[in-house]
Amino acid sequence: MLRQVFVIKQNKQYGGIEMSKIEEEVCKKIMLRADIGEIKYGITMDKENLTRKEWLIHAQEEAMDLAIYLQKLIEMED
Repeated sequence: MLRQVFVIKQNKQYGGIEMSKIEEEVCKKIMLRADIGEIKYGITMDKENLTRKEWLIHAQEEAMDLAIYLQKLIEMED
């Protein structure tokens, strides 16, 4: 589905809304990440082998990684 949406958005329009270059770049990166994840893990995000709690823990871990990256960048500004 994402790839279908991206193909439509290649025209910089989706549902009558024009996309910016930044939005296009994010869409490209999401598609690449999905492809890499499928190659690496052999499944897509449609998998149903995790419980709701496991998904929440996974999201929390990703958010904590983001906080670490942000802290590093903040410290680099000092």
